[in-house]
Amino acid sequence: MPLVLVLSSLVSGSRVGGGVSVAALQARGIDAMHVPTVLLGRHPGWGTPGGGAIGEDLFSGTLDGIEANGLFALTDAVLTGYFASADQVKRAAEAIDAIRAVQTRTAHNVCAYAPEPLIAVDPIIGDHGKPYVPDAVADAIREELVPRADLLTPNAFELAWLTGLPVRDGGEALTAAKALGKPVLASSIPAGDDIAIHYADAHTAVSVTHPRLDKVPNGTGDLLTAAFLAERLTGAEPKAALETAATTIWDTLLKARAWEAFELPDVTARLHPVREDAHLAARPLTG
Repeated sequence: MPLVLVLSSLVSGSRVGGGVSVAALQARGIDAMHVPTVLLGRHPGWGTPGGGAIGEDLFSGTLDGIEANGLFALTDAVLTGYFASADQVKRAAEAIDAIRAVQTRTAHNVCAYAPEPLIAVDPIIGDHGKPYVPDAVADAIREELVPRADLLTPNAFELAWLTGLPVRDGGEALTAAKALGKPVLASSIPAGDDIAIHYADAHTAVSVTHPRLDKVPNGTGDLLTAAFLAERLTGAEPKAALETAATTIWDTLLKARAWEAFELPDVTARLHPVREDAHLAARPLTG
């Protein structure tokens, strides 16, 4: 099965960031190597999170160790998420280049699962109308990672920030996605009283919609990106991958509401059958 390098946060007491990404990948039988960018006790939305950023030397040295063990040659995908500094972003870009530059896709007599590594960039910059990373980090993501991405997974705010275009509905979201010139999985797109998730590339433009909930746990974007990536890595076409990933999110949110869960119950939700009212179907997106 595939091997994915995850570069994102590790939040011990909250179901967000790289921890959720790794769990979602492993649930699909995909191995993951997690290199944390921060180590926090809880999501900052709950208050002072505790912990802090992983230093550049430690972050870079961990990647050096993975590379030294021949694992860059086995890496089928890279998933980037939250970064604490511009230096981390630049080191992530160097690692992506090194993974792509490996001339032979073998190590220890084992071949990589995919013929070429897939680079999925979740440009975690902000939400709800404002950024929550320093300008230097946001700029580095746009300059270093967006050009290297094979898949971008912004929310509505991030899509607008990256393109400088308004994203107030599905048509504007599609226009902005096309402006990036890459496959885009865009979440939190306004759709009247509902919320939509769009996928668009040079050949496909589809969307799923679900009702807007007043309050949802953090981490849904991390789960969506990892679930979609897992589907693509295991052979699903974009439309089917969107439907499966979106259903996973909506099922988890409905269970969270029913269970009054204050953190994302992603692991527990998988232990129960998918709710009948959680299945989402994609429709063509025009704009």
